[in-house]
Amino acid sequence: FCRIIAGEVPAERLHETDDVVVIRDTHPQAPVHLLVLPREHVATLNDASPHLVAALYEAAKEVAQDGGFADTGYRTVINVHRQGGQTVWHLHLHVLAGRAMRWPPG
Repeated sequence: FCRIIAGEVPAERLHETDDVVVIRDTHPQAPVHLLVLPREHVATLNDASPHLVAALYEAAKEVAQDGGFADTGYRTVINVHRQGGQTVWHLHLHVLAGRAMRWPPG
C-alpha cells in the first residue's frame, strides 16, 4: 500500500486528504468495496493513533455520502493480525456496500 500511496503502483483514487487515500479494492467482496489507507505506514490498528483512526472513519463517512450509499447502509471493517484476517501489514479500513450484509461475517 505504501507504493500505491506514493504513486508507484496505479490505483483508482476516489478520495484524498492529508492523512488518507481511498482506493477501490481490486478483489471486491461486495458491489462497492473501497479501502481507506493511511498515508503514514502503520502496520496494524494496534499501532494507530486516535487521530489516525478518526481520519480513517471520517474518510469512510465522506465516501459513503459521496457514493450515495450512506443512507442505504454500508459496513466498515479493520482486520487485525492473522486470526483477525489481516493479510497486508499496512493498516486499512474496508468500506463495503451495495448489498445486504450478513452477520456473523465469518
